[in-house]
Amino acid sequence: MPNENTNLSANYAGAFDGHLPFGKRPALIIIDVVMAYFEKDSPLYAGVEDALASNERLLDAARAARIPVIFTNVVFQAGGVDGGLFYRKVPALKCFDAGSPLGAFPPTLQPVAGELVISKQYASAFFGTSLASTLTALGVDTLLLTGLSTSGCVRATALDALQHGFAPFVVKDACGDRHAAPHEANLFDLQAKYAEVIGEAEAIDLLMG
Repeated sequence: MPNENTNLSANYAGAFDGHLPFGKRPALIIIDVVMAYFEKDSPLYAGVEDALASNERLLDAARAARIPVIFTNVVFQAGGVDGGLFYRKVPALKCFDAGSPLGAFPPTLQPVAGELVISKQYASAFFGTSLASTLTALGVDTLLLTGLSTSGCVRATALDALQHGFAPFVVKDACGDRHAAPHEANLFDLQAKYAEVIGEAEAIDLLMG
């Protein structure tokens, strides 16, 4: 059993302190930043307005740098017939039945012509989608990942990015969760094992560099 009195960072040191380099061809992946997380009467409301503002600034920077931008959302057929056990496990996913206004992108974070929207039914933006093939065709080697939620679709996408050979850089200021505890815990674990976790300012510097 691990010693509960051991400092967390010290416990991981020497085993989980590697780093990934930022590549030559990045893309920005904005994961499920949709109205379900911002409407206060939504069962998925998360109080993550600061993350939305961060995404707005990162999107402006990505467009200025002319790097690929890809949005993801979740869309289910009525009744969740294509949602399988995930839809059954999380009743709040009914927010994403086709046509629901809660599945829409916020007015301040809208795709424009030339920006791809990947619609998915599961947590990872790679699972059951063309994302990996699209990124490979674009010559992308690095992903700046943002969105909602940190412990759910962001984490799943970061893990799959690594497993598909794309270096994942999770922008912590542009991610959010229903509570600070899962948000921080998942950022810690992503940095330790699967990704680089960086701040908004560093992300913008990397885009502009």
